[in-house]
Amino acid sequence: MAVLAPLLALLYSAPRLTRWLARPYYLFSALLSLAFPLVRKAPPLCLGLPTQREDGNSCDFDWREVEILMFLSAIVMMKNRRSITIEQHMGNIFMFSKVANAILFFRLDIRMGLLYLTLCLVFLMTCTPPLYMGPEYIKYFNDKTIDEEIDKDRRVTWLVEFFANWSSECQSFAPVFADLSLKYNSAGLKFGKVDIGRYSDVSTRYRVSTSPLAKQLPSLILFQGGKEVLRRPQVDKKGRAVSWSFSEENVIREFNLNEMYQKSKKLPKQREIVEEEEPVAQADENPSDESKKDK
Repeated sequence: MAVLAPLLALLYSAPRLTRWLARPYYLFSALLSLAFPLVRKAPPLCLGLPTQREDGNSCDFDWREVEILMFLSAIVMMKNRRSITIEQHMGNIFMFSKVANAILFFRLDIRMGLLYLTLCLVFLMTCTPPLYMGPEYIKYFNDKTIDEEIDKDRRVTWLVEFFANWSSECQSFAPVFADLSLKYNSAGLKFGKVDIGRYSDVSTRYRVSTSPLAKQLPSLILFQGGKEVLRRPQVDKKGRAVSWSFSEENVIREFNLNEMYQKSKKLPKQREIVEEEEPVAQADENPSDESKKDK
């Protein structure tokens, strides 16, 4: 059962995974992650490579290479225990696979190791992860509009994500936040985002650090009545974020979205009732005015 569940999850995600891997960034990441196994196993390439196998077969892994690959698998499994989206799972696999490939190539031949590192650096400088482009009900702020929108109508509650495009954690959380906006957006509950990697003054104003060491990206802040009432992750005295999982379930529970959504749906109804009652009140006042004139 422990093996069957991941296989079923993989089969269920296969169509999405296929579209995901078809993008150039992930396609080249997959090739770089599989570089050493391809070189070691492909007969035209593996012939003449050094090996520590007793039978001298250069087209198969030796015992040390198997140990490194098994250690890589253990690390990926540990890291993926806290992963939420398929992007996070595959991101961990790609990152640690590239590290293992570099070690294996340097162990094989220092020239091959340097060549592999060069390819990885070129890849990092020329390819960027694709941004989320799916459906969402999110308003994007800049350094001027964020304060105006939050203060415009204090009856509206805002859940704002502070993000940076270069952050892999923000990119992984983007589809989760978009899905939440589709489910919970209403007249009294709005979702917003602001790129603090681009607008550094917003980062300073709302005390969200963009430093990778602070691990505060992404940050979610809930505004009610124009004021901050809750943020995740929390920040300790040293300015580092307290570990918190950005899963959909955690966001719903911590920010009490179900209850806020039910309350926010009543806001337009109350407005309609007030608008309907006002003409009645005016109609009641008119006869009295006319009676006063008659008198």
